[in-house]
Amino acid sequence: MIDLKNSNAPISTSTIDKNLVDAPTDNIYEAISIISKRATQINTDIKKELIEKLDEFATFNDSLEEVFENKEQIEVSKFYEKLPKPHALAVEEWLTEKIYYRNTKEEEDKENI
Repeated sequence: MIDLKNSNAPISTSTIDKNLVDAPTDNIYEAISIISKRATQINTDIKKELIEKLDEFATFNDSLEEVFENKEQIEVSKFYEKLPKPHALAVEEWLTEKIYYRNTKEEEDKENI
């Protein structure tokens, strides 16, 4: 799981040098594809973690008129709202070489030679 509290990913949009992004693969499209897949994984992990935390506060009432606000639940929600977006986290991981990837097409080509 990614360490959300100690991430250096920007919260707002920032410009990144294209040459830094495509340097590991020498192909900008491949690099973006890898980053995109990692962002999807991060998003899934964050959603799962948030749902688990919010389920701790769940109260089931038969009455629709009764609204129960839990201060801790609101704080948890605010924490997750302030996090950098999954794509920013994925780009940060990519630029700091924390994403493992391999090109299976190249491996198949080597085996066929």
